[in-house]
Amino acid sequence: MIRTIEWTEAGVVMLDQRLLPKEEIYRTYSSYSDVAEAIRSMVIRGAPAIGVAAAMGIALGIKAANPRDLTELDQLFDRICSDIASTRPTAVNLFWAVERMKTVYGCARVQGIPAVRSALINESMAMHAEDVKANRAMGRFGQELIPDNAKVLTHCNAGALATAGYGTALGVIRAAVEAGKQIQVFADETRPFLQGARLTAWELMKDNIPVTIITDNMAGHFISKGIIDCVIVGADRIAANGDVANKIGTYSVAVLAKENGVPFFVAAPISTLDLSIPDGSHIPIEERDPDEVRKIMGVPIAPTDAKVANPAFDVTPNRYVHAIITEKGIARPPFQESLRDLANLNK
Repeated sequence: MIRTIEWTEAGVVMLDQRLLPKEEIYRTYSSYSDVAEAIRSMVIRGAPAIGVAAAMGIALGIKAANPRDLTELDQLFDRICSDIASTRPTAVNLFWAVERMKTVYGCARVQGIPAVRSALINESMAMHAEDVKANRAMGRFGQELIPDNAKVLTHCNAGALATAGYGTALGVIRAAVEAGKQIQVFADETRPFLQGARLTAWELMKDNIPVTIITDNMAGHFISKGIIDCVIVGADRIAANGDVANKIGTYSVAVLAKENGVPFFVAAPISTLDLSIPDGSHIPIEERDPDEVRKIMGVPIAPTDAKVANPAFDVTPNRYVHAIITEKGIARPPFQESLRDLANLNK
């Protein structure tokens, strides 16, 4: 399994996804501010992986701290959490992870500073293990929706690289292959950051799963020709009504799928649900550096002074979504009820 992120005594180790597929380089981040920058600059990306990185960044910050007393520790902890939370606004797993670490901090604080350090480190490592377990459970549920000999279209990267391991959307595909099904994947290249072309194709080829890269504007052609049997994507935030925020371009694929009668599935852990917001209009959309559009891997492809819009995500309304696959089961319309039921399951 691809190692996306790990906790070590030397610091948080991450595979630098900006360099794939050309170079496979692991970097060690020894301060929480370095982890924050790694999240912001997309060394690591994908909502579940961002959540784990956030937790490990917080633990790392407190591990390295040398406060005089609990009051100073409180101030430092608040600053670390604030800095980590400011890195990426759309992926709700980031904020879920920060809040979870705050809860652990509050419980451990009465036991003193060493206990706080230990509790935060243990919690971040537990979140890593839980994410892999959740992804495998998602895969078991979701693979039942994928027919044998299916040609599956995916957008962006929702694989091991976007998680602590195994993957969400690609986890479903992996589970289908493990169940003995013959699966062929069509991967949108996913401009402007090329997560599909660079990352999804790289992952699937490592697992010997057949994959064909297509440009984003080819999706309609292949869907309308009856070549695609289903679409499966990940998510960065899912509203209470089932509206889904995912990588920019997902909405277009969902509309094309519905127009042509192709099922559109979303795979995401319960931590990606944001039941505090009623619908997708409340999801903040991150606007990223214009040079990500003007350049590809640092090579200019547009005038340097061209005006650029670069929203990183869009929102797919729930009417385009056939099912949402989670580690607790599959939610189907009406999502208001089914998502709430799954979120409350085994609480």
